Amino acid sequence: MLPILSGTESAIVAFLLSLIPTLIWLTFWLFEDSKRPEPRKLIFLAFTSGMVGVLIVLPFQQVAAMYFDMSFPLILIWAGIEEVTKFLIAYVMILRKRDADEPIDFPMYLITVSLGFAALENTLFIFTPLANGQFFESLVSGNLRFIGATLVHVLSSSVIGGALAFAYYRERIQKIWYGIIGVILAILLHAFFNFLIITSGSGATLTVFLGVWFGIIFVLLALERIKSLTRPLWWEKIFMRRRKK
Repeated sequence: MLPILSGTESAIVAFLLSLIPTLIWLTFWLFEDSKRPEPRKLIFLAFTSGMVGVLIVLPFQQVAAMYFDMSFPLILIWAGIEEVTKFLIAYVMILRKRDADEPIDFPMYLITVSLGFAALENTLFIFTPLANGQFFESLVSGNLRFIGATLVHVLSSSVIGGALAFAYYRERIQKIWYGIIGVILAILLHAFFNFLIITSGSGATLTVFLGVWFGIIFVLLALERIKSLTRPLWWEKIFMRRRKK
């Protein structure tokens, strides 16, 4: 029988069990932007900012839980809080600056923020059983979140990042509308998968995860399309001239 860990030890182990898998996913996704990789300091900033996002989200979700029972409306509100928070973090910390200078940067930074968010969120899920000496349960929970819940965050944030990427060379009003639609779709997608995961039995969980994995395949295809986007001639004349001044 494994000894029961102290609170500090449980927190450290839970954090490592959550951090290592998300770093594996982060490495995988950053490979999609290997030709012109983003600065490591900005990736680190996006990832850690995503972790801070969990601390921002929790109080709002707790307030929502006071007014709604565990049902789809509450799950939708929770998903909305998370997606809006992740987007605002990515926008304030990275996207509103000139660091995002090509379409592929938008999904890359949003995915990085979402993985940072997932890392700390997974830590909180793993901590309680680990503190109670249930190491096996923590390991199973961590693995399930690695292949399921973490990818739900990636998938939903990719929708927003993809929308912004495809609007990159469009007019400002179109960028705003693309962003709004992207956020709405991300919230609905996140809420839908969370609802299925929560309401499905253990035997159906992997089936739900299969739907998430299919979504990830579409994300990979979309990223390839985004990487092929080229600047229109008018963009070259106006914006590239401004940057040279």
